[in-house]
Amino acid sequence: MSIRFDGKVALITGAGAGLGRAHALAFAARGAKVVINDFGGSRDGTGSSTSAAQAVVDEIRKAGGSAIANGANVADPAQVQAMVEQAMAEFGRIDILVNNAGILRDKSFSKSQPEDFKLVLDVHLMGSINCSKAVWDIMRAQEYGRIMMTTSAAGLYGNFGQANYAAAKMALVGLMNVLAVEGRKNNIKVNTLAPVAATRMTEDVLPAEALQRIQPERVTPGVLYLCSEEAPTKVILAAGGGTFSTATIMETAPVHIADEALTPEGIAARFGQIADWSTARQYAEVTQQVQQFLAPAVQ
Repeated sequence: MSIRFDGKVALITGAGAGLGRAHALAFAARGAKVVINDFGGSRDGTGSSTSAAQAVVDEIRKAGGSAIANGANVADPAQVQAMVEQAMAEFGRIDILVNNAGILRDKSFSKSQPEDFKLVLDVHLMGSINCSKAVWDIMRAQEYGRIMMTTSAAGLYGNFGQANYAAAKMALVGLMNVLAVEGRKNNIKVNTLAPVAATRMTEDVLPAEALQRIQPERVTPGVLYLCSEEAPTKVILAAGGGTFSTATIMETAPVHIADEALTPEGIAARFGQIADWSTARQYAEVTQQVQQFLAPAVQ
């Protein structure tokens, strides 16, 4: 099976460097027309410049591809809408959205200020919401769309000093879960990437030898697959250094506590059973999970 994107248009945010640039070059190499979005700010979100986005556009065009640059701030709905209108005017459709733009404001929770949370949430979470909302009706009308969120192991598992970042990244999993359900009837598939890659976000966190092993290009093939015509939906793909796995949310089998034992002490006495991960299962839909808790009431 050869995965191609001829005739498809991909909009990639934060595509001026790192993972976004790698994604953009790969989509273009396989035939997609690409909208290169990059606000051009520093790692903490300050400043702006369109030079990084334009450099990637020039690189794609030099290789014979088709691309345009856009410097919209994804946290600004009006700028995002203007970007989508530019893409539609230039290419006439948008088939793929990769929500990749992000910033860091790392601090321990005790030292974090509300503005550190707001800015990170605005870019990662609201930026992904703004971009997804702006292309949603276009994809519905086309009866075709592929949307990628970008989460992080910091959100899935926790990491010291990244409460704001982790909160935003885990929220994107919830956003994917709902959009995958709502998009199904219109052939809109929504997935999430949890990457480990050498980018400006990780350049001062990992040693040089490790960074060399986890270049962004070794993550990108997973993104292309999850944005292809035959892609699954509602998948969290962990990726780094050419190694891939999937993550999911699971629950242990429900344990019903009889009313006479329904006390904190009763919970404590049964907690080993309640937290027995050998019984774990995942649920495809919320109704499946809810039914597990309704069932004992009607027995």
